[in-house]
Amino acid sequence: MSSPWIQGLRSAALFVPDLAQAEHFYTRTWQLDVAHRGDGVLYLRGTGSDAYLLALHQGGQVPQIRQVTLRARSREALDAIAAQVVAAGGTLLAPAHELGRDPAGGVGLKFKDPHGRVFEVVHGDTQRPEGAVVQDRPVRLTHVVLNSHAVDETQAFLQQALGFRLADRTGIMAFMNCDRDHHTIAIGISDNDALNHIAFLMPDFESVMRGGGRMKDAGFPIQWGPGRHGPGNNLFNYFLDPFGVVIEYTADVEQIDDRYEAHGPEHWKWPPGRVDQWGISPAPGAALKDAQRRVFFAPNP
Repeated sequence: MSSPWIQGLRSAALFVPDLAQAEHFYTRTWQLDVAHRGDGVLYLRGTGSDAYLLALHQGGQVPQIRQVTLRARSREALDAIAAQVVAAGGTLLAPAHELGRDPAGGVGLKFKDPHGRVFEVVHGDTQRPEGAVVQDRPVRLTHVVLNSHAVDETQAFLQQALGFRLADRTGIMAFMNCDRDHHTIAIGISDNDALNHIAFLMPDFESVMRGGGRMKDAGFPIQWGPGRHGPGNNLFNYFLDPFGVVIEYTADVEQIDDRYEAHGPEHWKWPPGRVDQWGISPAPGAALKDAQRRVFFAPNP
């Protein structure tokens, strides 16, 4: 157990330009299910225990990220987090309260970090019984990557406010750990504070590959992959959704504990011409890199 307060990643919320188009893509092609409908919002679940993984809100002409939701280990953890957020320079947007309008329920708080990223932390939200693995369909979210123009500051905030620790750091990213998954939040070293991507855990290697074929058949080609990362050791295929949000199918995420030794950029180096362990796929192209700089947190979520 790394973080004394955070158990893991629960969901992400986005503003999208066309809710009907988003539903068609994320249910028919990405293979999520509708969990709940609200006024101007759609909640989509995977095959795992989380009540939902994505909350898609009707928005303006460009996609925006509304918030990232984490799950707390206890009700008491919410109070500790509230105090630490303020001490670390964040802004508490809503103290711990009953989430009556959220279909997953529970108690939660919301805050903004010093650079405008909005997080929600919940406890006691509804979870479904664990069922059988369903091939080719996302199980849960495994991580989000958020760009930062001030990576050291963002890393320090996540460590103080949420109890994360640094798992590894490469020349382009800082990987932050809270539980067994190698990383739950990663910080992309950049000149902006955009959403880099959202990663959906697939059951296995075959599901990552077949998912890539399904996306290609539907007109959404693989933007980067297939490959296997260094930090986290996970398999990957990256895509763009209809609005330009970068999403990832992944599997085989490395499971670690407190004995895991963090490494720096000098450790994570590839031979010339490689950008992952396998070296099969070319480096990410301009379309993917551009998309990883365009989706920002909504100023008034």
